[in-house]
Amino acid sequence: MGSMKKTLAISYLMMALCGVSMASTVYQVGDSAGWTGMGGVGYQDWAADKNFHAGDALVFSYNMQFHNVKQDTSQDFEACNATSPTATYTSGSDAINLERLGHVYFICGFPGHCQAGQKIDISVSPITSGPSPAHWPSSSRSGASSDLNFNKLYWTLSVLALCLSQLAS
Repeated sequence: MGSMKKTLAISYLMMALCGVSMASTVYQVGDSAGWTGMGGVGYQDWAADKNFHAGDALVFSYNMQFHNVKQDTSQDFEACNATSPTATYTSGSDAINLERLGHVYFICGFPGHCQAGQKIDISVSPITSGPSPAHWPSSSRSGASSDLNFNKLYWTLSVLALCLSQLAS
C-alpha cells in the first residue's frame, strides 16, 4: 500500500512541475453555443443540472470582438456591474479552474450583455468520494487492486512521457 501512495504522490508532483491541469471535469460553458448573447442560452439553466467541484474547469468560448468574461463579486454580479471585476478574461477561449468552494460569478462586461442574460453563477461543492475499498465485494478486491496498481503505474509513466516531451521541445 505504501508504494501505491508513493506512486500517486510522485504523479501529482510531476503534474504540478509540468503544468498539467488537475481538472476533474472540463465544462464548455453554454455547450456548443458557447459564451454568447445570441441564441438565447439560459446559462443558469445550463449550470443547474451540473455538479461543479473544486478541481473542475470551465471553458468560455466566444468571439473576443463582442464578448469577454469578468469574474465578479456576488453584489456586482446581481447588479451586472463590470467596473471592478476580480478577474478579466479576453482570449476568446478561456479555461478557468474552479479552485475553491462556494459561488463563483461570471458576467460578460460588454454593455447590455449581462442584463440580457450573459451571466452565470457557478456553485462549487466538495468532491464526494465513492465507496471505500472496505465496502467493495471481496471477490473483486484482489483483481481490482492489481488493476489499480497497473493503471496508476501506466498513468504515471504517461505523465512522465508528457513532461519529457514538453522539456524536449
